[in-house]
Amino acid sequence: MKFEASPYAEFRQTVITNVEQVILGKTLEIERILVALLCGGHVLLDDVPGTGKTMLARAIAITLGGEFRRIQFTPDLLPNDVTGVTIYNQKKSEFEFRPGPVFTNILLADEINRATPRTQSALLEAMSEAQVSADGIAQPLPSPFIVMATQNPVEFEGTFPLPEAQLDRFTMRITIGYPSLDEEHNVLDGQQHGHPINDLKRATSLDHLVDLQRDLGNVHVDRTVTNYLLRLVRATRTLPEVALGASTRGSLALHRASQALAALRGRDFVLPDDVKELATSILGHRILVASEFGLRGITAESLVHSLVESTELNLVDEDRD
Repeated sequence: MKFEASPYAEFRQTVITNVEQVILGKTLEIERILVALLCGGHVLLDDVPGTGKTMLARAIAITLGGEFRRIQFTPDLLPNDVTGVTIYNQKKSEFEFRPGPVFTNILLADEINRATPRTQSALLEAMSEAQVSADGIAQPLPSPFIVMATQNPVEFEGTFPLPEAQLDRFTMRITIGYPSLDEEHNVLDGQQHGHPINDLKRATSLDHLVDLQRDLGNVHVDRTVTNYLLRLVRATRTLPEVALGASTRGSLALHRASQALAALRGRDFVLPDDVKELATSILGHRILVASEFGLRGITAESLVHSLVESTELNLVDEDRD
């Protein structure tokens, strides 16, 4: 059954139409971001400089509305610069917490891999629990709380690779890629008199996003599809080329994301193709390739792609391990 007039399909069309006033030819990438946001997750935009990662994140934030803040990550950025600091208020004769820029709805962590591991780790609690602990007191973050981070994989000077624990908290890693010739022509034509981001307006609301997140569990996932998904994830843990396989958080993310993709495309049920389509972008960054295989040019993404091609859909219900 399809329901193109569903609020999910309408939400998809509204956001894509608005964002494509700024970012041309990236419908699939925008849809991927919407999948992650419907899951209540965070997005890592990972690509070479100048492909529009920051601009895409800004366009999504403007389209959704809500409070938006940007942090330019640098080697001298301190954890307190992200989370906030406790200071002594002389007028009140007491200590008080001054919230940092992480206290927002949408946080753009620009070039996140330029910050030191200590500063990167300041986001761990915020991303997984939507709170910040200061002096033993948990400070809740606004709801919803979304991190959209960018990093440039080809720049190694002055960068610090994200640790596995940090990567695991991103629902999805997305690459933007270069535009086609026609798209790049349109980019040049569209920016002769200024950047279109300056005229972009809000097209929906974070409250609407929260409502859609709440109802996402109504999208049906058949046991056969669940079994296929779990076989796929568990296979990443047994490959000889892999030093660290996908976590249970990866299984949950792939399950939830498949529901989101189905809903955005007008269905109230998940197909195996939904799982296959999302597997690489959700599991790839959660896999650590053994060093000896990495030196041979084997990547996590290629391993996941191979597993998707080789893992069969078993129509017979399986017993749990």
